[in-house]
Amino acid sequence: MAKPMTKTQLVAALAEEMGEDKKTASAALDAVVAVITKEVSEGGAVTLPGVGKIYCRERPERMVRNPATGQQIKKEADKVVKMTIAKALKDSVNA
Repeated sequence: MAKPMTKTQLVAALAEEMGEDKKTASAALDAVVAVITKEVSEGGAVTLPGVGKIYCRERPERMVRNPATGQQIKKEADKVVKMTIAKALKDSVNA
């Protein structure tokens, strides 16, 4: 498996794709991340065309098991961030 792309590498690739400098690409990336974070943290969802949908899901209170002791513990309700991958991306990976 290939190593994940770092933010520096992503900014460089984005700058090249946009035909802009790295500072502009970094600002654009930071703005997109800020918008996604704000929207999802408020309970909304963001769809990135061709990539997927990022959303927040609430998990109910439930019983979990401590693997070290085997003891049952009640875990409070919480929220988790999920992502559904777009069919176009799945198809391009499997092509």
